[in-house]
Amino acid sequence: MASQIRQPIVTVAGHVDHGKTSLLDNIRKTGVAESEAGGITQKISFTLVPLENIKKRCPIIECKKINLDFPGFLFIDTPGHAAFSHLRKRGGSLADLAILVMDINEGIMPQTQEVIELLRLNKTPFIIALNKIDNISGWRKLSDDLKESISMQKENTRLDYQEKLLTIIGSLYHHGFNAKPFYEITDFTSQLALVPCSARTGEGVQELILMLCGLSQKFLKENLKLSNIAKGIVLEIKKEKTMQYAECILYDGILSQKDEIAIASFNEPILSKIRVLEEILPVSSKFRPVKEAKAANGIRMQLINSEGILPGMPFTVFKDNLNEIKKEFEKEIGSKIQLDKQGIVIKTDSLGSLEALMVLLKQENILIISAGIGKINKKDIITAQANLKEDPVNAIVLGFNTDEDDDAKEMDKSKIKVLKNEVIYKLIEEILKYQDEKRNEIKRERIMELATIGKIKILHNYVFRNSNPAVFGIEVISGKIKPHLPLMDENGEKIAHIKALQENQKQIDIASTGMQIAISLPGVAFDRQLKDKEYLYTDMSSNQFKKFKENKDLLTDEEMQALQKIAQIKRSKDPSWGI
Repeated sequence: MASQIRQPIVTVAGHVDHGKTSLLDNIRKTGVAESEAGGITQKISFTLVPLENIKKRCPIIECKKINLDFPGFLFIDTPGHAAFSHLRKRGGSLADLAILVMDINEGIMPQTQEVIELLRLNKTPFIIALNKIDNISGWRKLSDDLKESISMQKENTRLDYQEKLLTIIGSLYHHGFNAKPFYEITDFTSQLALVPCSARTGEGVQELILMLCGLSQKFLKENLKLSNIAKGIVLEIKKEKTMQYAECILYDGILSQKDEIAIASFNEPILSKIRVLEEILPVSSKFRPVKEAKAANGIRMQLINSEGILPGMPFTVFKDNLNEIKKEFEKEIGSKIQLDKQGIVIKTDSLGSLEALMVLLKQENILIISAGIGKINKKDIITAQANLKEDPVNAIVLGFNTDEDDDAKEMDKSKIKVLKNEVIYKLIEEILKYQDEKRNEIKRERIMELATIGKIKILHNYVFRNSNPAVFGIEVISGKIKPHLPLMDENGEKIAHIKALQENQKQIDIASTGMQIAISLPGVAFDRQLKDKEYLYTDMSSNQFKKFKENKDLLTDEEMQALQKIAQIKRSKDPSWGI
């Protein structure tokens, strides 16, 4: 058994619209039956491409009599970054190799950076397919040999190509990679290969396949030997009519339909017998029932006990060795969920997603108090709400590739923040932006507790009581006012402390910019003291003014103008005030 060699598992990833699926379609298209030609480009999880198909697509293998010992490739075709986040196993990535697809005309985009980080995190060796060379101005396919075709391009086209190539090489250098076009590579262990290609015309695809074959044969052979124990990862749980299937990657050993399997969970392993075992047909999106499946393979299992199975969880064959399996699963998933004593709540669609998100959040110094797989639920909302008093910056639930369940949707979430996205880097951008805004809001509130900037306009047509106390209408021009605040006029003369505020005959605790309300000032005779006044300002001490000035970036333009006016008024009486 140990001498049998399995297919290398290859995942294809890259920025949206850079041509991932088109390139994969081009690689795997030979040998597709006419009846399946329309279905093969669907978003399927995996494609098994036997060596005979690879050789047809890349005749140079036969021409140069290149000896390949492995039986083909298992390509993973999952949208977005999920190709990595789902597919994790002990010691790194489930994928043996990755193709990072990049539009040569656009270079490194945000999602490309995300993929590079995940490749680094998962320790996945990869090559870069520089797609869409046919979009370079003036480009023509002038030879079946890519290097020759490049050298035969018109001078302007060749210079344009070289400029785009060097820009990408420079960007990759900043990410810590020594990248070169494949025809200049001298050491694959220290240099990253770039393969210019076109998914549309097929140019360069043969060279890309040759690179995959060469790297697999030279560097992966020892890793591709099958062991005696069947192991895999649950990729997705799918429902078809009344049936529920676990769609999985079998990455080691041979799995029999008669086997009982153990699937990891956050509690005890889930034990189940297999009711139906199916494997993916070569170069197809269809499955066929089998008695046994050999790695590497895309399989589908209908299990007798499927309750609580989560995407991203590992599974293995159970042979009355539960304690041994539990220890192995604890190594697999136990060390990944390390939580903080405070922080945000995160939920994702799979174990791999959870680990990837946690690593990227930790890099941004974001603390995590609770992490799990599945939909955002009532407990997640309550955990976030518990942060409101002591840790409001972290009163957040982050959902990656997941949604709220029915109970959570009905809850009041007005005081916490629920952020959801299907792209990891956007989610991290959103939380960093929100936390920054929240910190400034808290800082601003604390400053405003010391004193308040306020400018109000007296509405002379609305005088309800002349004195004891004076009650009249005002409009808040900028800032906020509240009871007990001291007011002064435009000459710096103290008027009174606000006794009360009313809106629609109801007392209110605070009035903000734009509000028209009634104000009550004790010890003021309106017709004597305020008849000729137009504006009043909140009074403040010199130290309070300095505090506002130090944090002026937290003030609105109107508040800044009011603050400057207050300073001008105060300095007219005391030139050293606030300096």
